[in-house]
Amino acid sequence: METPDNANEAPATTRIADQDWATASAQPQYRAAVVDLLGALAYGELAAFERLAEDAKLAPTLADKAELAKMASAEFHHFERLTERLTAIEVEPTAAMEPFARALDDFHRQTAPSDWLEGLVKAYVGDSIASDFYREVAARLDSDTRSLVLAVLDDTGHGNFAVEKVRAAIEADPRVGGRLALWARRLMGEALSQAQRVVADRDALSTMLVGGVADGFDLAEVGRMFSRITEAHTKRMAALGLAA
Repeated sequence: METPDNANEAPATTRIADQDWATASAQPQYRAAVVDLLGALAYGELAAFERLAEDAKLAPTLADKAELAKMASAEFHHFERLTERLTAIEVEPTAAMEPFARALDDFHRQTAPSDWLEGLVKAYVGDSIASDFYREVAARLDSDTRSLVLAVLDDTGHGNFAVEKVRAAIEADPRVGGRLALWARRLMGEALSQAQRVVADRDALSTMLVGGVADGFDLAEVGRMFSRITEAHTKRMAALGLAA
């Protein structure tokens, strides 16, 4: 009995996480989901740049102002990488970002900080929740897109900076802790609601999350994903010296 020439070849993978962009993007719905994801990320990075630049105006010292300016520059670099990627896959970046602008702008309007410390907590809590969400999604993306998403989620240094400044403020005046804890809880609720609204409004993105295009997600897993994000938030609150 003869053995076919290709008998020892591994079967073509069907898991998107094992494919590169060229292979995975052959599925139109997956391509649309990735365009949505990159568009949402790009606008988020642009908004983060704008917010950090504004927060720098509230900085109590010149050193703090310079530190925030450096972080804002890093966020803008991330934005550029995402828009370059969208252009490379023949998508107009502004068109990809536009569907997410209103929701993100509404979130930032509803959670405008009243002072320097609230701004720090917002950047640390809000940005971390978004990063956790995108990292969860990244595990189900094609290898090329996953590498880009994880690269632009690199910490710009804001986390350690915020923890240091907030803990010092609470140590100087313990009453500050109660106010900031309430503020952080509000941010958590608003951020999760905003993320759920964005996903619900975009068919391709929501289908990817519940397992229609990418691998491994189903409705139960989405619930577990948000539970993991909530647990990570609780740990960050502890790092800040705040009660979750």
